[in-house]
Amino acid sequence: MKDILIADRYRVDRKIGEGGFGLVYQGTDLQSGEEVALKLSDIEDDWEAAQVEKDTYEALDGGVGISRVHWFGEECDHYVLVQDLLGPTLEDLLNYCGRRFSLKTILLIADQAISRIQYIHSKGFLHRDIKPDNFLMGSNRQGNTLYTIDFGLSREFRFAERSKNAEGLPLGGTRRYASIKNHNGRTQSWGDDLESLGYVFVYFARGSLPWQGLKAATDDEKAARIKELKEGLSGEALCDGFLPGEFATYIDYTRRLAFDDKPDYSYLRRLFHRLFRAEGFKYDHVFDWTEKLFDEMQSEVSPTVPLT
Repeated sequence: MKDILIADRYRVDRKIGEGGFGLVYQGTDLQSGEEVALKLSDIEDDWEAAQVEKDTYEALDGGVGISRVHWFGEECDHYVLVQDLLGPTLEDLLNYCGRRFSLKTILLIADQAISRIQYIHSKGFLHRDIKPDNFLMGSNRQGNTLYTIDFGLSREFRFAERSKNAEGLPLGGTRRYASIKNHNGRTQSWGDDLESLGYVFVYFARGSLPWQGLKAATDDEKAARIKELKEGLSGEALCDGFLPGEFATYIDYTRRLAFDDKPDYSYLRRLFHRLFRAEGFKYDHVFDWTEKLFDEMQSEVSPTVPLT
């Protein structure tokens, strides 16, 4: 079978993901031999989102946990974004670890995730779709580095600022992790990305969120029920029995941020640093999946039987 090539350089090897955004393939750069990821979106779909994503990656280039863009263009009725090949998503790793992360792993993730969001914000961008699927671990020597991906819904803060008093806007991003202001039709800002991240932490500890699986006659009715439940649950109620009070403090803090309030990222990271030290954890990059994989590898090794 003849190889499928993108831009006469990138060979398509196998599909590794798909979603509303399109398809993702693992490929090979035939010039360098490097493995790459190729994200394909239909050219008839929202062309603006593909262009925005490419431009955002380029504006963020050089930051820790930001994938490089190798090539972007049109190929066979698709927009193609060629990037570094990364490791599994946090959603994949949560499934691998039995749908729960330990407190240590959540804190290790939190430290990097807050830093990634802070960097994105410092470059003048809002992510606007923070969720487990949009965080990936790196590969090879970057295997312990958390990456942030999928900037198709991102927006420059200066443009968001022009509509900061708007009302009745459609919900953007993923409903499960959306901020309360997002549910209420308000323009998203820095605090909304961080609030969504707070729900991700709770999701990792509980394995699901209280508003998952709600039944409703229509999609609008379901969205309204999710919003009502979110608004009725304080940070303490969300974390009770699953996470220490520092996470409740984090959620309540991010919810209080007004559109123009610049988050105190250092305060949020210190909050979790103190908890990490108080629990006696070590910054050894040993996540739950690291231990599980090690245990599986050990179990596959046959014990050595001494000769007699």
